[in-house]
Amino acid sequence: MPGPRSHAPIQKPKNTKGTALRLLKYVGRQKALLIGMIVFALVSSAATVSASIFIKPIIDDYLTPMIGKEFTAELALPLIKMILTMGAVFLLGVIASYGQSKCSVYLTQKTLNSIRKDLFDRVSDLPLSFFDSRPNGEIMSRFTNDVESLRMFLSQGLTQFVSSGIMLIGSFVIMLYLSWHLTILVVLMMFVMLFITKVLGKRSAFFFKRQQKELGEVNGYIEEIIEGQKVVKVFNHEEEVAAHFGEINENLRRASTSANTFASMLGPIMNNLSHINYALTAACGGLLAVNGIMSLGDIITFLQYTKNFSQPISNLSQQFNNAVSAIAGAERIFELIDQQPETDNGYVMLVNAEHGENGELKEAAGHTGLWAWKHAHGDGTVTYRKLEGKVEFEHVTFSYDGKKTVLHDISLYAKPGQKIAFVGSTGAGKTTITNLINRFYEIDDGKIRYDGINIQKIKKDDLRRSLGMVLQDTHLFTGTIEDNIRYGNLDATHEDVVNAAKLANAHSFISKLPDGYNTMLTGDGSNLSQGQRQLISIARAAVADPPVLILDEATSSIDTRTEKLIEQGMDKLMAGRTVFVIAHRLSTVRNANAIMVLEHGSIIERGDHDDLLSQKGKYYQLYTGQFELS
Repeated sequence: MPGPRSHAPIQKPKNTKGTALRLLKYVGRQKALLIGMIVFALVSSAATVSASIFIKPIIDDYLTPMIGKEFTAELALPLIKMILTMGAVFLLGVIASYGQSKCSVYLTQKTLNSIRKDLFDRVSDLPLSFFDSRPNGEIMSRFTNDVESLRMFLSQGLTQFVSSGIMLIGSFVIMLYLSWHLTILVVLMMFVMLFITKVLGKRSAFFFKRQQKELGEVNGYIEEIIEGQKVVKVFNHEEEVAAHFGEINENLRRASTSANTFASMLGPIMNNLSHINYALTAACGGLLAVNGIMSLGDIITFLQYTKNFSQPISNLSQQFNNAVSAIAGAERIFELIDQQPETDNGYVMLVNAEHGENGELKEAAGHTGLWAWKHAHGDGTVTYRKLEGKVEFEHVTFSYDGKKTVLHDISLYAKPGQKIAFVGSTGAGKTTITNLINRFYEIDDGKIRYDGINIQKIKKDDLRRSLGMVLQDTHLFTGTIEDNIRYGNLDATHEDVVNAAKLANAHSFISKLPDGYNTMLTGDGSNLSQGQRQLISIARAAVADPPVLILDEATSSIDTRTEKLIEQGMDKLMAGRTVFVIAHRLSTVRNANAIMVLEHGSIIERGDHDDLLSQKGKYYQLYTGQFELS
């Protein structure tokens, strides 16, 4: 069964060092927390390291001299003081550990907050062509799985790297002071442990990268199937879907098993090597004590530092897996953040306008209901042109991928207030034309003019603010019905929302709902019928009050009875506006000023309803039923 996507070859990490440095820059933004964490880690580790120093004098200066003597208060008092001092150092270490953990939590959450914000901002700035080529689940995986892998590392691994590094250096210095002979032995064993960590870590890194990718595949497929559950059931594809899910889920299992197998091996291997190291050190230390080179206190203290020295190595080896997973996740996150944002070189702006004393247009401070294009020229002058809604296509050619041409030499014009309709088979290029008006995509050749201005000179936000669009596939957000209608104009009052709903004939059914306009919508408005959702979408466009309106199959999901009910409202909505209509129902375009018949990306017929019928061409065949749209 064809899946929603094919499996791309697994790639190795591209730049581990660069990704790690970039991640550290995010961490470095929280300088106060980072410094606090390092200071607390320094105090905590120093306390742990220095506390063991007390073992030597306790044994050599207090306990050993007591052997064979009567235990008295005079002998016990110095010992108790030493033990209390040792306890105070440990207590200081506990307090510092708490401070370190507290700083670590805030540092982690603030860092992730910055990363999520940058990631979301970049996704918001990306062109539609980016989303056309990627499943939503794969993008969502960057926000969920990859960010979670970063959280695991930042909350645990980062503090471990800091504290373990301090303990490692401190323990090494004291061990070298106590016995350079035994220190050489311990260091040699550490090199063996590091070599094994490097070998296993390289394999683990490869599979953790693969695991993250396969997890994105699984999440993307699950999201796609849940959204299309009705289609799956209609065509009885439950078994095929389950089989395909089993395939990609098995790929995830294999990658996860391999990654965690190597990860799980590190801990036991490091622990056993630590025990071997401890036993060898004890044996060699015993020989040195027999020969009078070391005292009993020296040996016991050195063995304690052997643990202090090997424990950070073991901890770092275990955190290495979190680090590898985090780097793999960070690399995917930064890959998305580094995507080229939607470019906008426009400089013509849409502003509120009013007429001056001499009747000339000028910019107004507040909303006036009159809009104008503000055109700043190179010589420093500024001119204003009234927004009327005139749209012209001049020999426009377009392709989505730069290879296959979708539109061929399209030329058309729409005068202010005209209704232009596009008809044709699926894939003829109808929706593409409307997407080009919004500059969702950039044309390959030709020009599109809006009120005589090349739309490439108009800022995209201002261009889209002047356009209202009702899409075939409605999308409603979680929130009230009023919130969803107001999405077309966030400054709209409740009265504006109600008037827009009345215009779209949505007010009637909204008023009958238990909570009216405060009815909560969830799951893309699943608690409403398809027709009701489309009516809300039309009301959302109405509240924006745009001079140009694009209706892309706006009534495709509305039954004939509902369509008749909203026809009057739609006529009011379109009155005085330039309207582009795409419809399969030819009855909805009969009153259009001009009808464009498209086929394979070219306009093959144009004229009004009567003109096209008299030509007895493709439109005539469509209208009389001799040819059906598909």
